[in-house]
Amino acid sequence: MTSTSKPIIWKEKERLDGEIVGCMTVILRTRGCRWDKCYMCGYTSDAYPASEEELIQQINYAFEQLENEQVLKIFTSGSFFDDAEVPPKIRAYILERFNQAGLKKLIVESRPEYITEDRLKEFDGANLEVGVGLETANDRIRELCINKGFSFDDFKRAATVLRNYGFRVKCYLLLKPPFLSEGEAIEDAIKSVIASKQYVDVFSLNLTNVQKGTLVERLWRAKLYRPPWLWSAVEVLREAKEAGIEILSDPVAAGKQRGPHNCGKCDGKVAGAIRDFSLTQNVSLLEGLNCDCIEKWKKAVELEKYSRAPLF
Repeated sequence: MTSTSKPIIWKEKERLDGEIVGCMTVILRTRGCRWDKCYMCGYTSDAYPASEEELIQQINYAFEQLENEQVLKIFTSGSFFDDAEVPPKIRAYILERFNQAGLKKLIVESRPEYITEDRLKEFDGANLEVGVGLETANDRIRELCINKGFSFDDFKRAATVLRNYGFRVKCYLLLKPPFLSEGEAIEDAIKSVIASKQYVDVFSLNLTNVQKGTLVERLWRAKLYRPPWLWSAVEVLREAKEAGIEILSDPVAAGKQRGPHNCGKCDGKVAGAIRDFSLTQNVSLLEGLNCDCIEKWKKAVELEKYSRAPLF
């Protein structure tokens, strides 16, 4: 197995029925997302046109790394249920190895168009959670600021099919797509949680980071885009918990210029609190966070209201 065809693997913690357990995350090298048009996503730069034999080799290698984990995440550069990316034979093999290993939960991701009854019935009886990148419940923002290629109705259909099979629905929301101000991004994320909560079991708030080769990177280099403040994520997470909603966030690249950040001094502390909250759902971990820059963040959110006309 070459370095370009080897899966990416790491160990972490994950929630399982209210408990914190070990989890192994596996990024399979596949041909990548068939859509590949989202403005913030550069994941297909890691794509690899793996054959079925190579995919089986990757899966075998991944299962050899298991220790005492109870949760397995199998991600790709696109959609787990896209037959062109993960063929039915490969999905069946993953499920077979999953059951043999005695794992308790499988988490995958897919665009809604590939979530169909004929694909899901292969996993009937499994403890399956499927993440779908809705990003926002606002169709105009999803089309114009993200270029996602599907509608809120498409998401609702897929979520309904998943729940009819007894599977959990994880909804990814994007904090601060390009072209939204900080305040607009906070408001849109909170509205999206409320609008979609009846279709969702758990939310994951993804904070936009600047990935190579994307429109977001071009805007960032031109100083027309700043990744979200970590304070904005704290605000959205607090509001969601007040509504009684389970919501997670893992601020990737926190503290870096290409990632979500505050002033530099408090980034590690605030990002750590967000991660700890995500595991425990204890909102008190988000209380008492403070830094001189929080006033600068508040002022930035306030002044943006007067610096330009609202986009949406």
